[in-house]
Amino acid sequence: MIKPHGADALTPLFVADEARRNELISNSSALPQVLVSSAAAANAVMLGGGYFTPLNGYMTKADALGVAREMRTEAGVFFPVPVLNLLQDVSFKVGDEIALLDPNVDGNPVVAVQTVASIDQLSQDELNEIASAVFGTLDPEHPGVAAFFAQGPYVVSGAIEVLNFSYFETDFADTFRTAVQIREEIAQLGWEKVVAFQTRNPMHRAHEELCKMAMDATGADGCVIHMLLGKLKAGDIPADVRDESIREMVKHYFPENSVMVTGYGFDMLYAGPREAVLHALFRQNMGATHFIIGRDHAGVGDYYGAFDAQTIFDTDVPEGALEIEIFRADHTAYSKKLNKVVMMRDVPDHEFEDFVILSGTKVRELLGNGVAPPPEFSRPEVAKILMNYYQSL
Repeated sequence: MIKPHGADALTPLFVADEARRNELISNSSALPQVLVSSAAAANAVMLGGGYFTPLNGYMTKADALGVAREMRTEAGVFFPVPVLNLLQDVSFKVGDEIALLDPNVDGNPVVAVQTVASIDQLSQDELNEIASAVFGTLDPEHPGVAAFFAQGPYVVSGAIEVLNFSYFETDFADTFRTAVQIREEIAQLGWEKVVAFQTRNPMHRAHEELCKMAMDATGADGCVIHMLLGKLKAGDIPADVRDESIREMVKHYFPENSVMVTGYGFDMLYAGPREAVLHALFRQNMGATHFIIGRDHAGVGDYYGAFDAQTIFDTDVPEGALEIEIFRADHTAYSKKLNKVVMMRDVPDHEFEDFVILSGTKVRELLGNGVAPPPEFSRPEVAKILMNYYQSL
Protein backbone atom coordinates (compact mmCIF):
# COMPACT_ATOMS: atom_id res chain seq x y z
CA MET A 1 0.00 0.00 0.00
CA ILE A 2 1.11 3.57 -0.67
CA LYS A 3 3.03 5.10 2.24
CA PRO A 4 1.58 8.03 4.21
CA HIS A 5 2.97 11.48 3.53
CA GLY A 6 6.38 12.00 5.12
CA ALA A 7 6.21 8.92 7.33
CA ASP A 8 6.33 5.13 7.30
CA ALA A 9 3.07 4.95 9.24
CA LEU A 10 0.17 7.25 10.05
CA THR A 11 0.48 9.49 13.11
CA PRO A 12 -3.12 9.81 14.38
CA LEU A 13 -3.32 12.03 17.46
CA PHE A 14 -6.58 10.58 18.81
CA VAL A 15 -6.02 9.10 22.27
CA ALA A 16 -7.01 5.51 21.59
CA ASP A 17 -6.26 4.29 25.10
CA GLU A 18 -9.59 4.65 26.91
CA ALA A 19 -8.10 5.00 30.40
CA ARG A 20 -5.75 7.75 29.22
CA ARG A 21 -8.56 9.48 27.34
CA ASN A 22 -10.87 9.42 30.35
CA GLU A 23 -8.07 10.77 32.53
CA LEU A 24 -7.49 13.67 30.12
CA ILE A 25 -11.20 14.43 29.97
CA SER A 26 -11.46 14.39 33.77
CA ASN A 27 -8.40 16.58 34.26
CA SER A 28 -9.31 19.03 31.49
CA SER A 29 -11.78 20.89 33.71
CA ALA A 30 -8.84 22.27 35.71
CA LEU A 31 -7.09 23.62 32.61
CA PRO A 32 -7.58 26.99 30.92
CA GLN A 33 -10.72 26.66 28.80
CA VAL A 34 -10.21 27.94 25.25
CA LEU A 35 -13.12 28.14 22.81
CA VAL A 36 -11.48 27.63 19.42
CA SER A 37 -12.73 28.44 15.93
CA SER A 38 -14.55 25.90 13.79
CA ALA A 39 -11.43 25.75 11.60
CA ALA A 40 -9.16 24.92 14.55
CA ALA A 41 -11.63 22.30 15.81
CA ALA A 42 -11.71 20.72 12.34
CA ASN A 43 -7.91 20.75 12.29
CA ALA A 44 -7.98 18.85 15.59
CA VAL A 45 -10.34 16.26 14.10
CA MET A 46 -8.06 15.83 11.07
CA LEU A 47 -4.97 15.57 13.27
CA GLY A 48 -6.80 13.02 15.40
CA GLY A 49 -7.69 10.88 12.40
CA GLY A 50 -4.20 10.82 10.86
CA TYR A 51 -5.10 12.90 7.81
CA PHE A 52 -2.43 15.49 8.68
CA THR A 53 0.41 12.97 9.02
CA PRO A 54 3.26 13.65 9.78
CA LEU A 55 2.23 16.66 11.92
CA ASN A 56 2.01 16.24 15.72
CA GLY A 57 -0.02 19.36 16.40
CA TYR A 58 -0.67 22.93 15.37
CA MET A 59 1.97 24.80 13.42
CA THR A 60 4.06 27.76 14.60
CA LYS A 61 4.10 31.23 13.08
CA ALA A 62 7.36 30.34 11.30
CA ASP A 63 5.73 27.18 9.95
CA ALA A 64 2.71 29.12 8.73
CA LEU A 65 4.85 31.67 6.90
CA GLY A 66 7.07 28.94 5.45
CA VAL A 67 4.05 27.02 4.17
CA ALA A 68 2.56 30.20 2.70
CA ARG A 69 5.80 31.13 0.92
CA GLU A 70 7.14 27.78 -0.28
CA MET A 71 4.86 25.02 1.06
CA ARG A 72 7.46 23.91 3.63
CA THR A 73 7.37 23.98 7.42
CA GLU A 74 10.38 25.26 9.34
CA ALA A 75 11.56 21.63 9.61
CA GLY A 76 11.25 21.17 5.85
CA VAL A 77 8.03 19.13 5.78
CA PHE A 78 6.05 19.66 2.58
CA PHE A 79 2.58 21.03 3.39
CA PRO A 80 0.33 23.16 1.18
CA VAL A 81 -1.81 24.91 3.81
CA PRO A 82 -1.00 26.09 7.36
CA VAL A 83 -2.61 23.99 10.12
CA LEU A 84 -3.23 26.50 12.85
CA ASN A 85 -4.93 27.29 16.11
CA LEU A 86 -5.58 31.02 15.69
CA LEU A 87 -7.12 32.99 18.56
CA GLN A 88 -8.34 36.54 19.11
CA ASP A 89 -6.59 36.74 22.49
CA VAL A 90 -4.70 34.51 24.93
CA SER A 91 -4.86 34.16 28.72
CA PHE A 92 -2.30 31.40 29.19
CA LYS A 93 1.44 31.03 28.73
CA VAL A 94 3.97 28.84 26.95
CA GLY A 95 4.24 25.46 28.67
CA ASP A 96 0.61 25.41 29.82
CA GLU A 97 -1.80 22.68 28.91
CA ILE A 98 -5.08 24.08 27.61
CA ALA A 99 -8.47 22.50 26.96
CA LEU A 100 -9.72 23.24 23.45
CA LEU A 101 -13.50 23.63 23.48
CA ASP A 102 -15.54 22.60 20.45
CA PRO A 103 -17.64 25.48 19.04
CA ASN A 104 -19.78 23.13 16.95
CA VAL A 105 -21.23 20.89 19.68
CA ASP A 106 -23.80 21.93 22.29
CA GLY A 107 -22.16 22.58 25.63
CA ASN A 108 -18.75 23.12 24.01
CA PRO A 109 -17.09 19.89 25.18
CA VAL A 110 -13.31 19.49 25.11
CA VAL A 111 -12.22 18.23 21.69
CA ALA A 112 -8.49 18.13 22.50
CA VAL A 113 -5.85 19.05 25.04
CA GLN A 114 -2.96 21.12 23.70
CA THR A 115 0.47 21.66 25.22
CA VAL A 116 1.41 25.23 24.33
CA ALA A 117 4.82 25.31 22.66
CA SER A 118 4.74 28.91 21.46
CA ILE A 119 2.48 31.94 21.27
CA ASP A 120 3.11 34.45 18.49
CA GLN A 121 1.15 37.28 16.95
CA LEU A 122 0.79 37.72 13.21
CA SER A 123 0.89 41.29 11.94
CA GLN A 124 -1.75 42.40 9.47
CA ASP A 125 0.85 42.19 6.72
CA GLU A 126 1.65 38.61 7.70
CA LEU A 127 -2.02 37.67 7.86
CA ASN A 128 -2.44 39.18 4.41
CA GLU A 129 0.58 37.29 3.11
CA ILE A 130 -0.77 33.94 4.33
CA ALA A 131 -4.28 34.60 3.03
CA SER A 132 -2.98 35.76 -0.34
CA ALA A 133 -0.76 32.68 -0.73
CA VAL A 134 -3.41 30.17 0.34
CA PHE A 135 -6.50 31.70 -1.25
CA GLY A 136 -4.98 33.73 -4.06
CA THR A 137 -7.01 36.78 -2.99
CA LEU A 138 -7.71 39.11 -0.09
CA ASP A 139 -11.28 39.71 -1.15
CA PRO A 140 -13.41 39.62 2.03
CA GLU A 141 -16.27 38.20 -0.04
CA HIS A 142 -14.27 35.00 -0.56
CA PRO A 143 -15.68 32.58 2.08
CA GLY A 144 -12.28 31.11 2.94
CA VAL A 145 -10.67 34.53 3.33
CA ALA A 146 -13.53 35.72 5.52
CA ALA A 147 -13.26 32.65 7.77
CA PHE A 148 -9.48 32.98 8.03
CA PHE A 149 -9.49 36.64 9.07
CA ALA A 150 -12.27 36.03 11.60
CA GLN A 151 -10.12 33.64 13.65
CA GLY A 152 -7.64 36.08 15.14
CA PRO A 153 -3.92 36.98 14.95
CA TYR A 154 -2.47 34.83 17.77
CA VAL A 155 -0.76 31.61 16.63
CA VAL A 156 -0.81 29.02 19.42
CA SER A 157 1.39 26.09 18.42
CA GLY A 158 2.01 22.76 20.08
CA ALA A 159 1.24 19.08 20.25
CA ILE A 160 -2.32 17.97 20.91
CA GLU A 161 -4.09 14.91 22.22
CA VAL A 162 -7.47 14.52 20.55
CA LEU A 163 -10.33 13.26 22.72
CA ASN A 164 -13.17 12.93 20.20
CA PHE A 165 -14.14 13.58 16.60
CA SER A 166 -16.58 16.41 17.29
CA TYR A 167 -20.05 15.98 15.79
CA PHE A 168 -18.85 13.99 12.81
CA GLU A 169 -18.74 10.60 14.50
CA THR A 170 -22.28 10.92 15.87
CA ASP A 171 -24.05 12.84 13.09
CA PHE A 172 -22.46 10.78 10.30
CA ALA A 173 -21.87 7.44 12.00
CA ASP A 174 -22.17 5.44 8.76
CA THR A 175 -19.97 7.77 6.73
CA PHE A 176 -17.31 9.50 8.84
CA ARG A 177 -14.02 7.62 8.76
CA THR A 178 -10.51 8.45 9.90
CA ALA A 179 -7.54 7.94 7.60
CA VAL A 180 -6.63 5.00 9.84
CA GLN A 181 -10.02 3.35 9.31
CA ILE A 182 -10.01 3.83 5.54
CA ARG A 183 -6.51 2.36 5.25
CA GLU A 184 -7.63 -0.64 7.28
CA GLU A 185 -10.70 -1.18 5.09
CA ILE A 186 -8.67 -0.86 1.88
CA ALA A 187 -6.26 -3.50 3.23
CA GLN A 188 -9.14 -5.80 4.20
CA LEU A 189 -10.61 -5.51 0.70
CA GLY A 190 -7.23 -6.32 -0.82
CA TRP A 191 -7.28 -3.23 -3.04
CA GLU A 192 -3.87 -2.18 -4.35
CA LYS A 193 -4.76 0.60 -6.78
CA VAL A 194 -7.36 2.95 -5.32
CA VAL A 195 -8.96 6.03 -6.89
CA ALA A 196 -10.22 8.76 -4.56
CA PHE A 197 -12.93 11.27 -5.45
CA GLN A 198 -13.45 14.44 -3.42
CA THR A 199 -16.86 16.06 -3.24
CA ARG A 200 -18.68 18.76 -1.34
CA ASN A 201 -21.69 18.46 -3.68
CA PRO A 202 -24.17 15.77 -4.70
CA MET A 203 -22.91 13.64 -7.57
CA HIS A 204 -24.58 13.92 -10.97
CA ARG A 205 -24.06 11.70 -14.01
CA ALA A 206 -20.84 13.45 -14.99
CA HIS A 207 -19.28 12.81 -11.55
CA GLU A 208 -20.41 9.20 -11.58
CA GLU A 209 -18.92 8.56 -14.99
CA LEU A 210 -15.73 10.43 -14.10
CA CYS A 211 -15.11 7.98 -11.26
CA LYS A 212 -15.68 5.07 -13.64
CA MET A 213 -13.37 6.60 -16.26
CA ALA A 214 -10.62 7.07 -13.68
CA MET A 215 -11.00 3.51 -12.41
CA ASP A 216 -10.79 2.15 -15.94
CA ALA A 217 -7.84 4.34 -16.94
CA THR A 218 -5.78 3.49 -13.85
CA GLY A 219 -6.80 -0.15 -13.51
CA ALA A 220 -8.02 0.58 -10.00
CA ASP A 221 -9.43 -2.13 -7.75
CA GLY A 222 -11.88 0.31 -6.23
CA CYS A 223 -12.94 3.89 -5.65
CA VAL A 224 -13.29 5.82 -2.39
CA ILE A 225 -15.89 8.56 -2.66
CA HIS A 226 -14.71 10.84 0.13
CA MET A 227 -17.10 13.66 0.96
CA LEU A 228 -16.42 16.71 3.07
CA LEU A 229 -18.71 16.71 6.11
CA GLY A 230 -17.74 20.02 7.72
CA LYS A 231 -18.81 23.63 7.37
CA LEU A 232 -19.67 25.04 3.95
CA LYS A 233 -20.64 28.42 2.57
CA ALA A 234 -24.26 29.53 2.56
CA GLY A 235 -26.28 27.88 -0.20
CA ASP A 236 -24.28 24.63 -0.39
CA ILE A 237 -26.28 21.43 0.11
CA PRO A 238 -26.04 19.96 3.64
CA ALA A 239 -23.90 16.88 4.18
CA ASP A 240 -26.76 14.57 5.18
CA VAL A 241 -28.58 15.26 1.89
CA ARG A 242 -25.41 14.75 -0.13
CA ASP A 243 -24.66 11.56 1.77
CA GLU A 244 -28.10 10.10 1.05
CA SER A 245 -28.00 10.99 -2.64
CA ILE A 246 -24.48 9.63 -3.18
CA ARG A 247 -25.30 6.34 -1.47
CA GLU A 248 -28.40 5.97 -3.64
CA MET A 249 -26.36 6.57 -6.79
CA VAL A 250 -23.69 4.05 -5.77
CA LYS A 251 -26.29 1.42 -4.90
CA HIS A 252 -27.90 1.55 -8.33
CA TYR A 253 -25.10 2.45 -10.73
CA PHE A 254 -21.80 0.98 -9.56
CA PRO A 255 -20.78 -2.69 -9.42
CA GLU A 256 -21.18 -4.18 -5.96
CA ASN A 257 -18.14 -3.81 -3.67
CA SER A 258 -16.36 -1.45 -6.06
CA VAL A 259 -16.95 1.78 -4.11
CA MET A 260 -16.51 2.92 -0.51
CA VAL A 261 -18.70 5.88 0.48
CA THR A 262 -16.91 7.76 3.25
CA GLY A 263 -16.50 11.25 4.65
CA TYR A 264 -14.08 13.35 6.66
CA GLY A 265 -14.46 16.08 9.27
CA PHE A 266 -13.02 19.25 7.81
CA ASP A 267 -14.36 22.69 6.95
CA MET A 268 -14.19 23.68 3.28
CA LEU A 269 -11.52 26.29 2.57
CA TYR A 270 -12.53 27.09 -1.04
CA ALA A 271 -8.81 27.62 -1.65
CA GLY A 272 -8.70 26.23 -5.17
CA PRO A 273 -5.18 25.08 -6.16
CA ARG A 274 -3.70 25.01 -2.65
CA GLU A 275 -6.68 23.07 -1.35
CA ALA A 276 -6.37 20.60 -4.25
CA VAL A 277 -2.85 19.78 -3.08
CA LEU A 278 -4.11 19.43 0.49
CA HIS A 279 -6.85 17.10 -0.76
CA ALA A 280 -4.22 14.97 -2.50
CA LEU A 281 -2.21 14.78 0.71
CA PHE A 282 -5.32 13.64 2.63
CA ARG A 283 -5.96 10.89 0.08
CA GLN A 284 -2.37 9.63 0.16
CA ASN A 285 -2.62 9.42 3.93
CA MET A 286 -5.85 7.42 3.73
CA GLY A 287 -4.26 4.95 1.29
CA ALA A 288 -5.43 6.04 -2.18
CA THR A 289 -2.92 5.72 -5.02
CA HIS A 290 -4.75 8.04 -7.45
CA PHE A 291 -6.76 11.20 -6.91
CA ILE A 292 -9.20 12.78 -9.36
CA ILE A 293 -8.83 16.51 -9.91
CA GLY A 294 -11.26 18.03 -12.36
CA ARG A 295 -12.33 21.43 -13.51
CA ASP A 296 -12.33 24.18 -10.83
CA HIS A 297 -11.47 21.76 -8.03
CA ALA A 298 -12.14 23.32 -4.60
CA GLY A 299 -12.97 26.60 -6.27
CA VAL A 300 -15.59 29.22 -5.63
CA GLY A 301 -16.82 32.06 -7.81
CA ASP A 302 -14.31 33.20 -10.44
CA TYR A 303 -11.25 33.34 -8.20
CA TYR A 304 -9.35 30.55 -9.96
CA GLY A 305 -8.76 29.39 -13.51
CA ALA A 306 -10.60 26.26 -14.61
CA PHE A 307 -7.52 24.04 -14.38
CA ASP A 308 -5.30 25.91 -11.89
CA ALA A 309 -5.84 23.06 -9.42
CA GLN A 310 -4.12 20.72 -11.89
CA THR A 311 -1.28 22.95 -13.04
CA ILE A 312 -0.15 23.69 -9.46
CA PHE A 313 1.16 20.12 -9.34
CA ASP A 314 3.48 21.02 -12.25
CA THR A 315 4.51 24.49 -11.14
CA ASP A 316 4.59 24.52 -7.33
CA VAL A 317 4.69 20.95 -5.99
CA PRO A 318 8.29 19.71 -5.87
CA GLU A 319 9.16 16.42 -7.54
CA GLY A 320 8.54 13.58 -5.12
CA ALA A 321 6.79 15.72 -2.51
CA LEU A 322 3.71 13.49 -2.79
CA GLU A 323 3.56 9.88 -3.95
CA ILE A 324 -0.11 9.88 -4.94
CA GLU A 325 -0.79 10.22 -8.69
CA ILE A 326 -3.20 12.82 -10.04
CA PHE A 327 -5.87 11.83 -12.54
CA ARG A 328 -6.50 15.01 -14.49
CA ALA A 329 -10.05 15.34 -15.71
CA ASP A 330 -11.54 17.74 -18.22
CA HIS A 331 -15.06 19.12 -18.07
CA THR A 332 -17.33 16.08 -18.32
CA ALA A 333 -20.82 16.07 -19.83
CA TYR A 334 -23.35 13.93 -21.66
CA SER A 335 -22.84 13.82 -25.44
CA LYS A 336 -26.05 13.82 -27.46
CA LYS A 337 -24.05 12.56 -30.45
CA LEU A 338 -22.54 9.56 -28.66
CA ASN A 339 -25.31 8.96 -26.09
CA LYS A 340 -22.86 8.76 -23.22
CA VAL A 341 -20.90 10.94 -20.80
CA VAL A 342 -17.53 12.06 -22.20
CA MET A 343 -14.68 14.39 -21.37
CA MET A 344 -14.92 17.37 -23.68
CA ARG A 345 -11.24 17.18 -24.61
CA ASP A 346 -11.85 13.70 -26.04
CA VAL A 347 -14.48 14.85 -28.56
CA PRO A 348 -12.99 17.75 -30.57
CA ASP A 349 -15.66 17.33 -33.25
CA HIS A 350 -18.41 18.40 -30.81
CA GLU A 351 -20.00 21.84 -30.57
CA PHE A 352 -21.33 23.24 -27.31
CA GLU A 353 -24.92 22.38 -28.25
CA ASP A 354 -23.92 18.71 -28.62
CA PHE A 355 -23.69 18.41 -24.83
CA VAL A 356 -26.31 18.35 -22.07
CA ILE A 357 -25.05 21.14 -19.81
CA LEU A 358 -27.07 22.88 -17.12
CA SER A 359 -25.93 25.73 -14.90
CA GLY A 360 -26.11 25.30 -11.14
CA THR A 361 -28.74 28.04 -11.05
CA LYS A 362 -30.89 26.20 -13.59
CA VAL A 363 -30.57 22.90 -11.73
CA ARG A 364 -31.59 24.50 -8.43
CA GLU A 365 -34.54 26.18 -10.16
CA LEU A 366 -35.74 22.87 -11.61
CA LEU A 367 -35.34 20.98 -8.35
CA GLY A 368 -37.07 23.73 -6.37
CA ASN A 369 -40.03 23.54 -8.74
CA GLY A 370 -40.24 19.78 -8.33
CA VAL A 371 -38.92 19.14 -11.84
CA ALA A 372 -36.20 16.54 -12.28
CA PRO A 373 -33.24 17.52 -14.49
CA PRO A 374 -32.95 15.40 -17.65
CA PRO A 375 -31.74 11.84 -16.96
CA GLU A 376 -28.64 12.57 -19.05
CA PHE A 377 -27.66 15.07 -16.35
CA SER A 378 -28.87 13.50 -13.11
CA ARG A 379 -29.94 10.01 -12.11
CA PRO A 380 -33.68 9.99 -11.21
CA GLU A 381 -33.00 8.48 -7.77
CA VAL A 382 -30.61 11.34 -6.98
CA ALA A 383 -32.95 13.98 -8.42
CA LYS A 384 -35.79 12.77 -6.21
CA ILE A 385 -33.73 13.24 -3.02
CA LEU A 386 -32.58 16.69 -4.12
CA MET A 387 -36.11 17.76 -5.14
CA ASN A 388 -37.37 16.80 -1.68
CA TYR A 389 -34.61 18.88 -0.10
CA TYR A 390 -35.12 22.01 -2.23
CA GLN A 391 -38.89 21.89 -1.85
CA SER A 392 -38.48 21.70 1.94
CA LEU A 393 -36.66 25.05 2.07
